[in-house]
Formats: sequence, structure tokens, C-alpha cells
Amino acid sequence: MITTKEIPKIVLHLHLDGSVDITTMYQWLQEDGYNYSIEQVKKLVQVDQSCRDLNEYLTKFSLPCQLLQTKERLETATYLLFKKLSLENVIYAEVRFAPSKHLSLGLSYDEVVTAVINGMSKAKKRYQIEGGLLLCCMRDNTYFGNMKTIDIAKKYLNKGVCGIDLAGSEAIYPTENFKHIFYYAKKLHIPFTIHAGEAAGSDSIMSALNFGTTRLGHGVKCIDNKMLMDKILEKKVLLEICVISNYQTEAIKEKHPIEDLYRYGIKVSINTDNDTVSNTNIVDEYNYILSTTNMNIEDLIKCNYDSISYIFAEEKIKEKLYQELKKIM
Repeated sequence: MITTKEIPKIVLHLHLDGSVDITTMYQWLQEDGYNYSIEQVKKLVQVDQSCRDLNEYLTKFSLPCQLLQTKERLETATYLLFKKLSLENVIYAEVRFAPSKHLSLGLSYDEVVTAVINGMSKAKKRYQIEGGLLLCCMRDNTYFGNMKTIDIAKKYLNKGVCGIDLAGSEAIYPTENFKHIFYYAKKLHIPFTIHAGEAAGSDSIMSALNFGTTRLGHGVKCIDNKMLMDKILEKKVLLEICVISNYQTEAIKEKHPIEDLYRYGIKVSINTDNDTVSNTNIVDEYNYILSTTNMNIEDLIKCNYDSISYIFAEEKIKEKLYQELKKIM
């Protein structure tokens, strides 16, 4: 029987700033003149059981963003993340980040994005992992800041960047307010996914569906609305599900709906959201699902196989991924 580690994995929902290696952050803090212990760093960047909601969860991104303000660090963090993923047998990953969060020391949007592309490219070459980058527009950013993010995404589309996302505090900044972002993205033929159905419910998901998204970041709140589930099924939209993170943000408080959604026929991909902030990894995520649901290894493999048609990559990469999964099906 194949183990969870041996499954060739597709990861579609993973934040760079929420997945920076703790030892590396500790070293950078030493360089910057801070005298934190490793345990203190962990406390600053990892959530614990007292986390109450998404807004509290998002406070854990302050330190990683503070540290990721140079080209060298952005490149290193990206390289190490893709290296780590390859060791977990991830064969394709889309890593997302907001360029606007890395400008404090004077970097330009171009410098931020090219640094992350360089880190990914070096890791892809060395570790034979495929992937791309999603640039996040932020709900709390200015109109012009988000438009700039889309312009940069277009500039580097198919040169490392594969699409855009909308991230941030969903409950405070309703999804319906960001129609202009996705109108512009569609005009420029940029693929997109949208965080919706995590901290807000049906209205947020419906707005994202109306914008034409093929993927929802989380989307788990749809379980409360059968009509919405049917709409997701009808539109063949994939849910990027992050089980452990959903409990930490209290998007889900009781039984996680991943199995119910999967059995209903909705396509789901399995992700971690933030390896460091959530203190998890993709293998742990798979093991947790196996231990808390009736899903089995074959179901997890099928989730990966079904995810391939939703990735923002060219057909030859999709075909390569299909072949990898078929070897174990």
C-alpha cells in the first residue's frame, strides 16, 4: 500500500510569507540585531489553540513580511520552500504572495517578483518540481496598488507567474467590492483564483462565482447552502481546501466538510495554506484527513488527479502530471 508521503502531490493553495522556514527567520533576526530564541520566533509566527478567527491568524504574517524585504531573502525563502515541497513528493505547486507586502525597504514590484521567480526557478531546476506563482491582490490595499499587482502579473505571465488571487480579511472587506480586479484580469487574460467562503459565507462565494473564477480559496462555507453547492458543481469550480488551517481560523468549528463535499461530487484539492503559521506540512495534512474522515488513500490520489485540470499551466505540464498520477492509480 502506498503511503501518504509517496503520493505525487499537487499543491494549489500555499502562501510564501506564511511558509518561511523558522530556522531561516531566526538567522535573519540575528542578522538584523534581534536576540530572539527559536522558541520566541515560533511563538511569533505560529498559531496555537487560542486562535479565535482569521483576523487573529493573519497577525502571524507580520514578522515574515518584515523579514522578506530584500531580493536575497525573497529568493532564499522561495527556493527553500520549493525544496521542502519536493522532499514531500509535491510534483507541482502554485505558491502565492502579495508583492505589495515587500516594498518597505525600497524594492520595486519588478524586483520583488523577479526575486521570487529566481528562487522558484533555481529550485525547479535542482529538484525537478514544477510550479508557478500567484500574485495576491490584497483586500486592504489601495485600488492602484491592486491594479499595479495585476499589471505586474501580466508582465511576468508564463515567465514564472501563472495567475492572481484576492487575499486578506474577507469578513471586513467583502468580495463583492472587488469586481474591478477580476474584470481587469479577464481583460488581460490572466487566470485567477479567489479566497472566498473562509471567513465569510454564501454572499462571498456567490460574488466569486459571478466574477467567473474556476477555483475558490477554501470555499468551505458552501456546505451551509445546498443551492450554492449545486452551483459550484454546475460551474465545475474547484475548492482549494486547507483542513488544519480552517480549524485554526475557526472557518470550521465542528466536523470538516471535505469528505461531504468530495462525496457530493465537488472537486477538491488538498493544501496546507501556510506551512509555518499553521505548523503543518502537506504529508501531515493527508494523514490528518485519513485519521478524521472515511476518505482513503485512493480518494486522496483522485483529489490530486482531479486537480490537474485546474492548474494554471500549459497542457504539456498537465499531461506530465497526469502520467505521474496514473502510475499509482
